[in-house]
Order: sequence, then structure tokens, then C-alpha cells
Amino acid sequence: MTMTRMALAAGAALVALTATAPAQDWPTRTITLVIPFAAGGGIDASARLQALVLGEILGQTIVVENVGAAAGTIGSGRVAKAAPDGYTFMVGNSGTHVYSQSLYKKKPYDSAEDFEPVGMVTDSPRLLVARKGLPVNNLQELIAYMKANQATMQYSSAGVGSGTHLPCALLNHTLGVNVTNVPYRGEGPALQDVIGDRIDYMCTTIQSGAVQAKQGTVKGIAVMAPRRAAIVPNIATTGEQGLKDVEATVWNGFFFPKGTPKPIVDKMHKAIETMIARPDVRQKLEALGLEILPPEQRTPAYLAKFLKADVERWGKVIKAAGISVD
Repeated sequence: MTMTRMALAAGAALVALTATAPAQDWPTRTITLVIPFAAGGGIDASARLQALVLGEILGQTIVVENVGAAAGTIGSGRVAKAAPDGYTFMVGNSGTHVYSQSLYKKKPYDSAEDFEPVGMVTDSPRLLVARKGLPVNNLQELIAYMKANQATMQYSSAGVGSGTHLPCALLNHTLGVNVTNVPYRGEGPALQDVIGDRIDYMCTTIQSGAVQAKQGTVKGIAVMAPRRAAIVPNIATTGEQGLKDVEATVWNGFFFPKGTPKPIVDKMHKAIETMIARPDVRQKLEALGLEILPPEQRTPAYLAKFLKADVERWGKVIKAAGISVD
């Protein structure tokens, strides 16, 4: 080998060593977790719990930043453009990384190309709830009421395209009714107006909806999943109440910006696995109504593959329902 080639090889090795060193030392400072939804919602509660435990495992503080706007796309877009150094990551879900890819005439980002998947962690069904003053007590009564009063009814969501919008849009499309969606800047305020008897119904997260249904501030109408939720075992599923093909479970997972070094992604994934192995964490997440996914569905590779399939599946639903956002 000539001296010139030897020098070039040595230089390349030095660059590679320099690039991997920070990744191996990570983390050495505070990490920011972006929650692309307003504080107070179901995703916020579970994400904050996980951030606290992950910080303990990684030995660094994880600061939570709520960026609640445009059904989670503003916060997600911020993470997509963040430096891929491991110090900014996000919690994403079906709304931010699946629905957004088909709803917008111009995609806010490419969920498959602009993010580095770390892994899905939990899955949760939507819970269909109605205001206390609505004269219905189960799904069939709600369907009959909707068909008779659709012109004057309203349902709330955490924004157009959010994980609380598309499930209700699917429900309405399946029933052939046209009910007005009232979008809010987060799940919390959207649910508050159902509690306040100002909005007729909502397809809320199980984390938030179950609490209110148990307290009697809203009526629990149906669990939008193949099986009942342990947190509200008395509320029947949509299928049990005679309505098929309106199941809407929403997954939650973590993402780094695209280009984040693999050693950092792997270390975060390992921290998540350590977190999930803790009985106290599992108990708290399950108490929120979340289902912890099996290990084989929590890997970065599985999320990358699953994401593409889920975008295609929901894209067909969104197109059939004629939903779009400028």
C-alpha cells in the first residue's frame, strides 16, 4: 500500500472513530422528549410516566415538551428536523405517523423516511363515550339517535387526523351518517366539552375515557376493539353490540430523527425493554388501560415494517371516507 493510500485509510478510520465515540458515550446531558399533544390527555400521562423511568435507567434527566397542535403533526415535524444526536426523541402513534400520511394534500413529513424507529410499546383501543344528557345508553341506541339527529349533532376530537378523530370518522362512515367534527387543540379540552354536556360524543383514549366513564361524568358506550378492556370490563365492544369492522386500536411508540446513530437507537431500545420488564411500570401502564405489546413487536425493525403496512391500510379507509386536510 502506498503512503498516500495508507494516509487516506488512517484518516477514514479516524473519522469513523470520532463519529462513533459520542454515540457510545450517549447520553451525557439532558434529553428532550417531545409529546406532540397538549398536556392532560391520555398519551401525555403514559408518556410522562415512561420518560421518568427511562431517565432513571439512562442516568440522565428527560425533559418533557408538549407541542400540541395540528393533530400532533407540528411536534412531530419539529422532531423530524431536529439534530440526529440522540438528545431529541418523541412519542408517536397511529395519528402522527399513519393517519397524517394520507390525510394531508401535502404531507407534513414522511413518517417512514424522516424518523428512526425505536419501537412500539403499547396498544390501546379507543373508547366511544357520550355526554350524560344524551338519551342513549348503548351503541344501538346511539346509532338510532345519530341517524335521526345527525344534522344537529357534534363529536369532538384532538384535531383533524388525530387518533381521536379517525376512529369516529370510521364509525360515522360505516353508519352512513354525517355528524360535524369539532376539533380541539388536545384530547383534554375535547373530552371536557363532552363531560360538560356540550358535545355529543367522542372516540377518546382508553386512558382518559375509562376514568370518566367510571366516575359517571360520561356514558361509556363501546370499546372499539376485538375484546373488552380490563379497565372497563362492563363496557361491551362494538362487535358485541352488533357493529362489525369499526375496531380502532391505536399504538404508541418512540422515534428519533432520521440519521440518529444505531448505537444510540439500540441503547434507547434496551432502556425501553428494561423499563417494560419492571412490574411496577407494567402495572401502571395497564392501569391506564394500555396493552403492552409482546417483545417481538417492540423492536425497531418491526416498527419500521409495521408502519408501512399500517399507512397503506388506513390510507384506504381515509380515502373511502373522503377525509382530507389542506
